[in-house]
Amino acid sequence: MEAGGPDTDVVISSRVRIARNVRKYHFPCLAADDIRNRILEDMHLATGKKEEFKEFSYWPMADLSILEKQSLVEKHLISPLLAGESKHGALLLRPDEAISIMINEEDHLRIQAILPGLQLEEAWKEAGKYDDLIESEVDYAFDERYGYLTACPTNIGTGLRASLMLHLPALIITRQTGRILGALSQVGLAVRGLYGEGSEIIGNLVQVSNQVTLGQSEEEIISNLSSVISQVIEQEKNARQNLLDKKRANLADKAWRALGLLKFAQVMSSQEAIQLISDLRLGYDLGLIKTVDHKLLNELLVLIRPGCLQLMTGRELNREERNIERPARIKQALERSQ
Repeated sequence: MEAGGPDTDVVISSRVRIARNVRKYHFPCLAADDIRNRILEDMHLATGKKEEFKEFSYWPMADLSILEKQSLVEKHLISPLLAGESKHGALLLRPDEAISIMINEEDHLRIQAILPGLQLEEAWKEAGKYDDLIESEVDYAFDERYGYLTACPTNIGTGLRASLMLHLPALIITRQTGRILGALSQVGLAVRGLYGEGSEIIGNLVQVSNQVTLGQSEEEIISNLSSVISQVIEQEKNARQNLLDKKRANLADKAWRALGLLKFAQVMSSQEAIQLISDLRLGYDLGLIKTVDHKLLNELLVLIRPGCLQLMTGRELNREERNIERPARIKQALERSQ
């Protein structure tokens, strides 16, 4: 994903995902093989009629290697569930990777838009555009009382999940995250780590999303989440300024040490790499270090992950080999940017 967008110093990305099902078929978990094949055919026909899908690439899960699927999961373009659906799962992907559509995941369709920075409304418009195009060709499962019907009851209604990936180092350093993230949970938002549900917060990266999909319009969900996150952004920026005023030298030292380790370390785990990239990102955002930028930092966050690392290397690596390959790839990326 490219860097940029509003408040990109705190918000790394905005994501909107829409769950949809075709009325005449069972949900994928109950559908027989021939039905799931028909869903693939229907989606192929529906999108093939629209000029807007001409540039999309089509990836049946059966045609992808394990490393290719793992890499797509790490880039948040498909879910682990779709990666395991090797017989009937498929991905439609726009060239810039901002729009991805999973077919035969938990629902027949998962339409997703990812944009850099705080762009929830724009992501909703993008995902909604492709949702409307498909809906003009197929009959979605919809109930006048409950809204869009989904395989999981927690998605029923709008079928919309909006989430933001936040970088909150100052709130974590000043130990304010417990209070703030607890308040987010009380207003119906889910808080997760970098890798989604069940993952721990590492590298000061926090994912926040809506939990309620029923009883609110899509616009209300987007507006409410944007409003709450704007307050979190303000508190993170205030905490950064306070830290800068009181511990400028310590923050600069931390950022430069992180850059030094990223450049010259010989062995590095992914967890250590994520933390160092976080320290470097904070130093860059505070103007303490200028030899990197958000585009490079976002690139590093992707290339250090196990699947992407092995895909670039062209072979499977065990943990020890990955821990040696990782700093070598980081060093190459840093040198290319100079």
